[in-house]
Amino acid sequence: MPIAGAPTAGVVTPEAESQEEKAEYKLTLKEVGAKKIDVIKAVKKATGWGLTEAKKAVEQAPTVLVEAMPKEDAQKLKKELESVGATVELS
Repeated sequence: MPIAGAPTAGVVTPEAESQEEKAEYKLTLKEVGAKKIDVIKAVKKATGWGLTEAKKAVEQAPTVLVEAMPKEDAQKLKKELESVGATVELS
């Protein structure tokens, strides 16, 4: 017989969910900043897109650059984009 308040195996509480780290992150370009050309180059390099696609994505900011990316890769790309003046959000 379970005891009230005792933890049960296999049950995930909302507190436990919020403490678990996400496996994949969405990378959103919020603002381009003053160095638009450098941001376009960084987006092109990081995503493998052509110049036209990278330019379009940067000009349409805020825009999602990557839907699902591992944490380490997402943080690395965020640092690269921020180093050229962009504002980026991980979610």
